[in-house]
Amino acid sequence: MTTLQDTRVRVIGEPRLLAGFDLGRLDRQRHHWTHGTQPDLTRETYTRLAESVGLRGRGGAAFPVALKLADLPARGIAAVVVNGAESEPVSRKDRLLLTVAPHLVLDGAVGLARALGAPHVLIAVHDAVAATSVREAIVERDDGVAIEVSDTPGRFVAGEARAVLSALEGGPAVPPGRRVLPTRKGYHRRPTFLSNVETFAQLAVLARLGSKGFSSTGLISEPGTQLLTIAGAVRQPGVIETPTGVPLDTVLQFAGAEPGPVLLGGYHGRWPARTDGLTLQRPDASAGIILALGSDTCPLGEVHRVAGWLASQSAGQCGPCVFGLAALVDDFGRLVRGEPAGWHDAQRHLGLVPGRGACAHPDGSARFLASALEVFGEDVRLHLGGGGGCGRPVRGVLPVPGGEW
Repeated sequence: MTTLQDTRVRVIGEPRLLAGFDLGRLDRQRHHWTHGTQPDLTRETYTRLAESVGLRGRGGAAFPVALKLADLPARGIAAVVVNGAESEPVSRKDRLLLTVAPHLVLDGAVGLARALGAPHVLIAVHDAVAATSVREAIVERDDGVAIEVSDTPGRFVAGEARAVLSALEGGPAVPPGRRVLPTRKGYHRRPTFLSNVETFAQLAVLARLGSKGFSSTGLISEPGTQLLTIAGAVRQPGVIETPTGVPLDTVLQFAGAEPGPVLLGGYHGRWPARTDGLTLQRPDASAGIILALGSDTCPLGEVHRVAGWLASQSAGQCGPCVFGLAALVDDFGRLVRGEPAGWHDAQRHLGLVPGRGACAHPDGSARFLASALEVFGEDVRLHLGGGGGCGRPVRGVLPVPGGEW
């Protein structure tokens, strides 16, 4: 498994979030040399800036930041929560920011907490190195806001927003069955602003540059830069900062990807039918993950392997997750072995899982699997054709915990 220290960090265009990374970890002094001081902004200014540049959360949901701010009450906000529980096994971007540029993230979180009148900044982190880096950064600051770092488990569903809130309150790191927005009932059932690590770093950059400077690169509809983790069948895996809207093929060539299918958005994402002409923007770039599969591994075998891991990550709270995902693992296993009933059962179960779960895990897993059946239609025919499959081994190109990246 690749460690954070092994992660290559590169930039297409001008660095913003990754500015100064060639110096190593940015302590408080290096951070100020690189980014300058953080201005004090009002809630109204943050909302106006976020709306003017169309800033969206840089986790999986890509919810507009301005709308999230507008949904908060005028007072009584309990906390600003930084979700650093980056439990997607491929992603490295958030823990990279926490480890090398913790002050940029803290600037965004603390600045917003002051503007909202929130007395606490709570940071949930599952990576030990990142947690240590943030705690060291807190000692270097004097913000007048209580900042706490909490260790969370690395299970896949533990990174869901409501699971993070439960863990911060001392409960299990699993999403509760009720789907209530944190802006209404968040930390200890009080209004809370919660977003992922990169979102707060983007807010810190936006506060410094203003809307005009922030919009000098990237898409008109959602300007700025984005962090992408690229892995799989590539010569140079790692984290890349690019302008929003960069062509996918540009990133694949930049990382030295082998020809073949590409997964966007991680294991709750999708397999596009083709990559040429595709630009990286919301929703496909929401999780910031690109996985190149290459052409010398069995796609269906790879997908079946990931499906087994996804089923193992169930919170055990609802039938679609516990039984539906387990059934799909069995379906895909029979499909890989060339049994037509496996394909038919997979189609049936994929129609039953979405929209019925206690959290987004069954929906996201079903999206990943349904997309695979659509894109790998030729491979399905080869496996069901009685010829012994596609003739390629399962090389484990798609990483899962315990495997190699």
